[in-house]
Amino acid sequence: PMPATPTILGIPWDEKSSFQRGSALGPAAIRRAFQSDSGNPWTEAGIDLSVPGRIADGGDLILPQGNDALNAISAGVRHVFALGGRPVSLGGDHAITFPIMRAVREQHPRLTILHFDAHPDLYDRLNDDPYSHACPFARVLEAGLADRLISVGIRTATAHQREQAARFNVQTIPMVEWSDTLTLRVDGPVYVTLDLDVLEPGLAPGIAHREPGGATVRQVLRLLQGINGVLVGADIVECNPALDPSGITAAVAAKFLKEILGVMLR
Repeated sequence: PMPATPTILGIPWDEKSSFQRGSALGPAAIRRAFQSDSGNPWTEAGIDLSVPGRIADGGDLILPQGNDALNAISAGVRHVFALGGRPVSLGGDHAITFPIMRAVREQHPRLTILHFDAHPDLYDRLNDDPYSHACPFARVLEAGLADRLISVGIRTATAHQREQAARFNVQTIPMVEWSDTLTLRVDGPVYVTLDLDVLEPGLAPGIAHREPGGATVRQVLRLLQGINGVLVGADIVECNPALDPSGITAAVAAKFLKEILGVMLR
């Protein structure tokens, strides 16, 4: 069979943000940066993303208000799979990952999630909301939507989240242990979820939860480019262009998008 076409999907939803709204504007900003004449469509490995048919763009989901959006997101990702695509979703806040994974898991009985983030996002609930953007991996793991979660770049784990990580057997690589030589061996199907606040905030200021002491863009790219399993889907979340008039955050997100697409196509 033909390999599934990497398909960009905008998920402009930020209702679950606990601090500042605005990441619903992320998909449009990332696409503008991705298509900008300031760069070219070639990945670092030499893949030309502009070749017709190589990638697809499914546009933005139109979502209802409230928790009905969760089912609409799952349905939108199922539609990408039904059309022979592999979803690369642009958020939106991190709450989108749980409904995405409901659809991804239906396609992949074996699955590892590689999670880049300053935060574990393992709260059982935050502000009494089990679907907060601080909770997606609690929901993913309790529903059995992945066999393994590897969280890289963490530097804000509370006692509760450390308990949750132990309970769900999360493999955490805290930022303090991340080095330029870190390598991950992940076989089989891999899903990447990339929260831009994994980065040093000066490199991507358009994020709501700025946590100094983060990764460089290159450190993240090295791990993305080094994925040895099959990259079956990805999301890039928490780009809030309202907090970054310079546009550098969207440009960084677009770079990650480019290289994620390249890994899928190799």
